Amino acid sequence: MLRRLVVALSSLSMLVAGLNGAVSAQGLFGAPPKASSGDNAPAESPPAVDTLPPAVDTPPAAAAPENKPVELPPPAPVLPGSPTALVKPFYEHLGLELDPAQRKNFIDPAKTVLDKSDALRASGQGECLDPNMALDNANYDKLAIDKSLRTIEAVNGDQAKVVVAFVVEGHQHRLEWKLKKVGGGWKVSDLLSVTGEWALSQYQCE
Repeated sequence: MLRRLVVALSSLSMLVAGLNGAVSAQGLFGAPPKASSGDNAPAESPPAVDTLPPAVDTPPAAAAPENKPVELPPPAPVLPGSPTALVKPFYEHLGLELDPAQRKNFIDPAKTVLDKSDALRASGQGECLDPNMALDNANYDKLAIDKSLRTIEAVNGDQAKVVVAFVVEGHQHRLEWKLKKVGGGWKVSDLLSVTGEWALSQYQCE
């Protein structure tokens, strides 16, 4: 009789231990059970398991490199008499492409559009072209342009292209100047905006 009582007590102890183990497993691998008003056992929902420290999610050391500004390579030297040497002044003086005194640096089709724009302005009918087309119609910020301006030149016989890229107010702009060698010197035949998708030769200043 005593032996049966001992066996029964032993089985009851094992059953209680198994229930406690199931509750602990539920707190680790799933949502922890709601604690009752009389539950004082903190082991069921350990804070270290349920909540990660904020420093682990967004470590300051890891975020620092993402905010580092990109270093641009230094501008390439401009050779005198090159296509780039003809284009660069348009980014040093606002609206230079609309100055009639600079018309000698243009040939058709660009020259015809600019001449018609001059005639329209002189007649008092208004402006046909934007005053800063060389800047892709962006606001003139000389400091930002001088800092970010980069050019790439490609020459093929008497034809040339100068791609100009710069950043103003966080927006990237890219334009393409088409040039042709006439009488030993380079002349601008057209101006295209890669970002704005327009071309000077497409304007109808009538």
